[in-house]
Order: sequence, then C-alpha cells, then structure tokens
Amino acid sequence: MTSDYGLEMKFCRLGEDVAVKEGCRIEGYASYFGITDQGGDVVVSGAYGKSLARLKDQGRAVKMLWQHDPAQPIGVWDEIVEDGRGLRVKGRILTEVEKGREAAALVAAGAIDGLSIGYRTVTAEKDAKGQRLLREVELWEVSLVTFPMLPEARVGAKGDALGVTDLHELAALFDEARRALAGK
Repeated sequence: MTSDYGLEMKFCRLGEDVAVKEGCRIEGYASYFGITDQGGDVVVSGAYGKSLARLKDQGRAVKMLWQHDPAQPIGVWDEIVEDGRGLRVKGRILTEVEKGREAAALVAAGAIDGLSIGYRTVTAEKDAKGQRLLREVELWEVSLVTFPMLPEARVGAKGDALGVTDLHELAALFDEARRALAGK
C-alpha cells in the first residue's frame, strides 16, 4: 500500500513472540525477513540497517502510530533492532493519550493484533518469481493496525500467543475467505 506522500506500508501480525507486558508494554517483530507478504514483497535481511543508523545519528526515532495516522501517535518504541529473524520492536503504549488507552484495551482484549511498517523503498529488485525484494528501506513508523499484510505472526495478551501450527491454519483460512469473496 502506498500513501499520497510515497510512504509505503507493510502489515505484519504481532507474532507469537509479541506480548502485552506490564499493562502497556509491547514487544515482538514488526517485520520478518524472507517471508512473502500478501503484496508479493519480501524484506531482505539488512534492509533496515542504514535507516536505523541514520535515525540514531540524527537523534530521531521511529514513530508508534495508530492505524498509520500521523495525527494519532499512541506510544513510543524504546528499542528497534534488526536480528536474524526480522525487525524486533519493544515499546510502550501511552495510556495518558486517549487513543493510547483505547489501543491498549484493544490489544489486551485481542481485538487488535497487527503491526504495520510505514517506509519508503530505497533499493528493491524483482526476483525470478516476480516478487519484489526490498533490499533497503527508510523506516518512518510502526503502527498498531487491525488488518496486517503478513499473517505469519500474531499477538497474545500475557502469554496467550498462538503456536506456529495455529498461525498457518489461520493464514490458510484468511486466504480461503479472500478467494471466496473474490469469487475464485
């Protein structure tokens, strides 16, 4: 998905490693490397490195937004790092903000279970399968969202995370529903 400002967005369900901790702390993966999302894109290991280093050098931070709305910041990301699996995030939803209180309640209840990244593509190429390989991106924000694009991971509130088998079954159900709605 691309916004009017050229900002692209990738959606990822909060993963089995993502949990709500101590009320309003969340952590997990906002993006996984090497997994094709529903838009046909694959983020390559190292794609976020330069952007994260540049932000750190400039004393700036990736924003935590509600549903990609720049007018609705809902918290802060205390830590964002690339590791062998993807883009790992740790942060706090701020309940002093009205939308933050709502977001914390929805995440805790399991009604919201997605993360989505907002970024600008710096370097990408098509592979033999026609997938776009994102080699370098400029990361702007990570949002809590209703409908993520990468269904391989989900959030559990305080240890209620789904296992890998459940995730694949859920992804298959979403794919089946999408095909049925499209009349295929």
